[in-house]
Amino acid sequence: MTSEDPLAHGLPHRDPFVFVDEVFALQRGESGAGRKLFPPETPFFRGHFPDDPLVPGVILTEALAQLAGIVAGQGALRLAAIKAMKFRRAVRPGELIELRAEKSGCAGGLWQFAVIAQVAGEIAAEGVIVLAETTPA
Repeated sequence: MTSEDPLAHGLPHRDPFVFVDEVFALQRGESGAGRKLFPPETPFFRGHFPDDPLVPGVILTEALAQLAGIVAGQGALRLAAIKAMKFRRAVRPGELIELRAEKSGCAGGLWQFAVIAQVAGEIAAEGVIVLAETTPA
């Protein structure tokens, strides 16, 4: 599959809260891979942290949840749980983050994904994300 804009896959988020720049592999309903790069001028680096900037773990987790939502292909999913998320290495401004999500289960409107974020082949974050189907408002 060629690289594609994540919004073309039904991601409900919009700028400035889109944390997947591209999707370069997608097996709808099963697995996917994408990329994200936070440039040094990204506003949160001014406060996290001024003398030692790094991507916040919650932002890495959200990027992984967004990719999982793209994989699921269901527009009405919301983050329901974050399980055993571990942060193994800091991610710095300008580092290319490779995101992966693989469905590990689906039952009763819940989608569970094993997720991993890597930088230069090193694991930066890994864990389990659970998304829940919701009804439109």
